[in-house]
Amino acid sequence: MSKGELSRILLSDITGERNLPHDFFRCYHTHLYCHRGDVKFLFNDQLMVCKGGQFLFWFAESRLSGLQFSKNFKATILLVEKDFLMENIPDQSWSINAQLHSRMYPVKTNISKQDKEKILTNFKRLNERFLETNHRFYEETLGLQMQLFILEMWDTFASEYDQRKHSLQTGTLYERFIQLLSQFCMQHREVQFYSEKLNITAKYLNHLCKIHSDITASEWIQRHAKERIIILLQNRNFSISEIADEMEFSSRSFFTRYVKKLLGMTPNEYRARLR
Repeated sequence: MSKGELSRILLSDITGERNLPHDFFRCYHTHLYCHRGDVKFLFNDQLMVCKGGQFLFWFAESRLSGLQFSKNFKATILLVEKDFLMENIPDQSWSINAQLHSRMYPVKTNISKQDKEKILTNFKRLNERFLETNHRFYEETLGLQMQLFILEMWDTFASEYDQRKHSLQTGTLYERFIQLLSQFCMQHREVQFYSEKLNITAKYLNHLCKIHSDITASEWIQRHAKERIIILLQNRNFSISEIADEMEFSSRSFFTRYVKKLLGMTPNEYRARLR
């Protein structure tokens, strides 16, 4: 599927994988409201499930595999072409935390009847705006509708985001470590920093991470830092030097070496791929 052939917005009801475009999760950001049944999948090597009455969001190019749909599965799905969504994310500081949160927790479980109606209404409004191609200011209004859609979705799930942040005080040591990462990974990339925050040794923190996820604490830190860097590089409002300063690297050259280690390319090379 080449980019030129992609529809920017696709809205439909589905009953299984056969109703989905080929390789949809590579080309589209996925918003899915599950009406009944369930879908199981591997996300970042962890088994997850989205059931009836729950909402699911995948970023394009997520580490996603093993989709399994129950026989009675039914959902409404909204697919948004990956570049179109990223180009229209409202430029707010909250957006980085919201994006990172969704990359960690794709399934939203506490969906009220009011939330369901709001989600499906937002789906419909964005699709209607996309289909209104005879509008004199089509591109402008579609971009604004995309931004409004994102803000509405952020508002719908803000309470869940805040609730998960509270587990920093109430969760297990492993959960608290993951929450600390969300809060501090922009500036702190050493295991020792997080072990001291949790009043445990770095060795014990690595042990906890291996038990719960089979991934070391250092690997978790790199994953979070990588996600932040990708989000920031996709936002051209930030220069490379500004991102390096924001993440408190001692120099731009050190930042460039760190990014090349994580992404296999320099920041400028990554941005060049986005054009």
